[in-house]
Amino acid sequence: MFPLSLGVFWGQSSDGQLIYTGSLGFAVRGVKAFSYSTSGASMLLMPHIMLTTGLGSHSLAFQLLFCGVIGYVVRLYHEPGRDTYTAVTYSLFLTEKRTRFHQQQVRLPAVSKMFTTFYADKTGLLVNPDLFSVPQDYNHLMGYDKPFSFSPEQLDRS
Repeated sequence: MFPLSLGVFWGQSSDGQLIYTGSLGFAVRGVKAFSYSTSGASMLLMPHIMLTTGLGSHSLAFQLLFCGVIGYVVRLYHEPGRDTYTAVTYSLFLTEKRTRFHQQQVRLPAVSKMFTTFYADKTGLLVNPDLFSVPQDYNHLMGYDKPFSFSPEQLDRS
């Protein structure tokens, strides 16, 4: 929850230089904790509900799927020498999960998605571009700083 070394406060850690801190980290953790507590209560009440009504509910499966799929980035580190990133998200069990990827693995969704800003290989991640302290860091992450052309050959490749 809080950085263990003073180096993190100054932007450095073993993951690289801190370039992004999500503003919703505590809120995401709170929502997930609330979701798990209500899911736990539902699981405790489910036998009684099923015995009295005979109805089943898929809400627990949906909540687990939803919490497991959305990767809101709490912190993002960049190692400029290797051009690698480490995205810190919360896992299904509210522990920090690190996803390491190279800038070349970043791809944009073909269709704008509500909970995905970009894909790091096959992992969908959500960031707020306004929270990057240096806008160029976001541009480099997304590949906006690469040269492009509108030639038909390049359009066919992408």
